[in-house]
Amino acid sequence: MEVAGCSGAGQAGPASKQSIREKIWAHLEASGLAEFPRPVHHRIPNFKGSHQACQAIKELEIFDRTREIKVDPDKPLEGVRLAALQARKTLLVPTPRLRTGLFNQIVPPLGATKEILRKCATSQGVKDYSVPIGLDAKVKVDLVVVGSVAVSEKGWRIGKGEGYADMEYAMMVSMGAVTEDTPVVTIVHDCQVVDIPEELLGDHDLTVDYILTPTRTIKTNCKRLKPKGIIWQKVSYEILGKIPILKNLRYREKQAGKDVTLQDEHPDFPNASIPAVLEDTAKTENTRPHTGTSPAHIGHCSPGNDSLSAKSDVPGAFTTVYVGNLPAGTRVSELKSTLRELHVTPLRLNWQGAQHRAFLDYKDKVTAESAVSSLKGLSLGGCTLRVELAKNQRSKGQVEINRNLAPQGK
Repeated sequence: MEVAGCSGAGQAGPASKQSIREKIWAHLEASGLAEFPRPVHHRIPNFKGSHQACQAIKELEIFDRTREIKVDPDKPLEGVRLAALQARKTLLVPTPRLRTGLFNQIVPPLGATKEILRKCATSQGVKDYSVPIGLDAKVKVDLVVVGSVAVSEKGWRIGKGEGYADMEYAMMVSMGAVTEDTPVVTIVHDCQVVDIPEELLGDHDLTVDYILTPTRTIKTNCKRLKPKGIIWQKVSYEILGKIPILKNLRYREKQAGKDVTLQDEHPDFPNASIPAVLEDTAKTENTRPHTGTSPAHIGHCSPGNDSLSAKSDVPGAFTTVYVGNLPAGTRVSELKSTLRELHVTPLRLNWQGAQHRAFLDYKDKVTAESAVSSLKGLSLGGCTLRVELAKNQRSKGQVEINRNLAPQGK
């Protein structure tokens, strides 16, 4: 089907996803259909009538029986988030650009008024009233709602070009949060429903089962298979660095015996493509001043001695990550191997196995927070590790942490 104003994405030449995006963005702006935030270019566009389109979800039988619903944080989906909260469903929203995890659950305060619920449904409310959900949480999403730039009546979808919705869905498959039968809904303006050549779609592209517009509800009966998980061959080290939680999922899948070879890895030449973060770590270690003992690197761990060099004894020189709940009998080599697998090798590891904990030094807070995101929910020996920034940073060669982080009992 071709829609006036937005159709003919490939009329002037071979169609591409980007040419379709550009035509729709331009039409929404030129026709006065675009709504805040503007311009709509390079966004999941908000449009006049988005709230009306969102309200149509309440008419779907699948919404009635839904208990947990995942809704993207885009502005045109605000009405769906509000409807979910008003219906007292568990509302999950992906973290922005997946920087700190996969989901946040929106938790309104007890006795929330209609006005508070409206605020909870906004982007600011997502920040103010959410709690993170770890990989080990038993999440079972009954309904997925995504934004789109373009969609066809066959259920083929085009996003804004960054691939986050596709990646979120693949990650949900990997963690068992969705199945092939989990319905996917998108909310768009009527002019965003266009013909999309099937040859533009890849095996990583998410398809949709329902399209809600201000005037129509379209059941696509899409026959094209949805992604069956993360296609690691399409993931680069750059993406792995931008989405820390991917490192955790990759580690888990590797442990399960799956092929997790990355796009820019070369199995025949394993050292040919080393991510920059690892190169930086290696350079730091090679140029660090030596103390009277062995070099300070991850291979040198002393349970009773903090072997910081003179340079690193300066308070605040590093940001320290606390790793607790290490199971009895865990060897330092196991933790080191895991850190390397997840590409979160620290500048220094202080092993305190007798206390079931370790401390990891990173060059700055950004690197440390990325490591925390990668390690969240990780299990060793059947125990889920407790991972967070240390309450106090290193001072005078010792790690001090708040008493409430100390292991309970013997």
